[in-house]
Amino acid sequence: CDPGQATKYLYELLYNDPIKIILMPGCSSVSTLVAEAARMWNLIVLSYGSSSPALSNRQRFPTFFRTHPSATLHNPTRVQLFKKWGWTKIATIQQTTEVFTSTLDDLDQRVKEAGLEITFRQSFFSDPAAPVRNLKVYKEKLYGKKYVWFLIGWYADNWFRIKDPAINCTEAEMAEAVEGHVTTEIVMLNPENTRSISNMTSQEFIEKLQKRLGKNPEETGGFQEAPLAYDAIWALALALNKTSAELVKKGLRLEDFNYNNKNITDEIYRALNSSAFEGVSGHVVFDASGSRMAWTLIEQLQGGVYKKIGYYDSTKDNLSWYNNDKWIGGAPPADYTKVITTFRFLSQKLFISVSVLASLGILLAIICLAFNIYNGHVRYIQNSQPYLNNMTAVGCTLALAAVFPLGLDGYHIGPGLFPFVCQARLWLLGLGFSLAYGSMFTKIWWVHTVFTKKEEKKEKRKTLEPWKLYATVGLLVGLDVVTLFIWQIVDPLHRTIEDFGVQARLVGAARVGGHIAGGSEEPYGHTRAHGGIFYGFKGLLLLLGIFLAYETKSVSTEKINDHRAVGMAIYNVAVLCLITAPVTMILSSQQDAAFAFASLAVVFSSYITLVVLFVPKVPHNLVGKG
Repeated sequence: CDPGQATKYLYELLYNDPIKIILMPGCSSVSTLVAEAARMWNLIVLSYGSSSPALSNRQRFPTFFRTHPSATLHNPTRVQLFKKWGWTKIATIQQTTEVFTSTLDDLDQRVKEAGLEITFRQSFFSDPAAPVRNLKVYKEKLYGKKYVWFLIGWYADNWFRIKDPAINCTEAEMAEAVEGHVTTEIVMLNPENTRSISNMTSQEFIEKLQKRLGKNPEETGGFQEAPLAYDAIWALALALNKTSAELVKKGLRLEDFNYNNKNITDEIYRALNSSAFEGVSGHVVFDASGSRMAWTLIEQLQGGVYKKIGYYDSTKDNLSWYNNDKWIGGAPPADYTKVITTFRFLSQKLFISVSVLASLGILLAIICLAFNIYNGHVRYIQNSQPYLNNMTAVGCTLALAAVFPLGLDGYHIGPGLFPFVCQARLWLLGLGFSLAYGSMFTKIWWVHTVFTKKEEKKEKRKTLEPWKLYATVGLLVGLDVVTLFIWQIVDPLHRTIEDFGVQARLVGAARVGGHIAGGSEEPYGHTRAHGGIFYGFKGLLLLLGIFLAYETKSVSTEKINDHRAVGMAIYNVAVLCLITAPVTMILSSQQDAAFAFASLAVVFSSYITLVVLFVPKVPHNLVGKG
């Protein structure tokens, strides 16, 4: 396949006797040189191994024929496979030789006609081994269920197992990298067990050839093209016989040929052009450009072994499919990154778990409330301001009830119900906080006001007017009602959708390139102004509550005998809320984490408050009754 050597041999053949009547080169590079010059000597050129599409140019190569089909015969097959597997975008890499460049030019035209697109086309100048090393298919993980490589099919079946010190890959790595690739190959051996014009079947021909070679066929160069070479000899013999018969009618002989006799050349051309016979490579017939028409074999490497998965007859546009193609991901990969818009939903296991805890908390709050009402006549209960404690229990119940709408999203309700669910969350949580925390805050505020001012008289310290305490709680609840009402009228909560962008996540097997666009049904549609006022006021109450609890930790009074327990509850509630609020805002894009922090803060705050306030009263109540 050296054009330089071919030039030397061509010169020697032409200028040394005997006169040559036909030339039979092998490789495309040599055929290009020989066929372009042959017309100057009126010579017919018949090749058995040239696949370059450029050789189909009758203007440039007017006397050229070949039993090896043009490389462009692969392209209709490739286009059919692209369509079959639902691909519209492909990328190519090629060596910059005429045969590959012209083949890809033809493929480019065919994919455009089919409504497909070559999105990326790369070429290289050096030997293919160097790009293989540089491409680093294995090292860069350019293989597997997201990639399909189409390779030319004329390589030996064990080409990827051949050890080459220049390639920095082990045999196992090579086998893993090429697994699942597809090859298209011209059918060079008749797959049917029919007798050819030589009275041999294709299998008998191979057996005789192997016996003649006496060694491993894969180690013999050109072994795969042997049937084409054999049929080329038969095509030439039949053409010369036919030419001889036609020349006799004109009083001429083949022996009369010389390099200036164009008439004999024309007869040989017509005889070859009309060839049609059964060869060991299949049916031999030439198209208008002198190229062989043939089927295309489609194979896939499965488990390190090439498996036939189909044939394609471009003359009849018929794809014979065996349905035995296998894919690493279970299905052909997508030809582009599919962006699927989907909504994030809260984990149902998390929602159910927290809901169970909230339900148990509500049950505990009801028990505490019933206990406090039933034992309201006990002196110890009376001195703890039971009505305020009742408000605390009711507030905890409302706060715990807010956990349920807090976990409702598009998985449970439609877009139309979202505004009502959002309002329910806010009202339940707001009023629950004001009742539960407001009652405790009122107690600690009164203790601080009365017992930390030394200048006041002792008689005034003992004065406690309960209606003032209830009025303070009522004021806090009233402020919440007014704020929430104005908020709902001026800027009602509404459903918004937040786009979290494209996230790398694989769906199914290999049909999706693993990418999903995340969307979220965002329930918090309020403006920052309203939210800032509402939550800022709650934050100030929490901070003030911590301060008052600290200031009154050493105070002792029988008027509110549980104020130390109230202080402990305030510490826990304030710390949980002050930590949870910013963390929840930071994790707002992670629905599970945000819900877990917010809901568990509510649950644990309520549990701590109920346990700290009511459980210590049980033994006192038993003693009082005793």
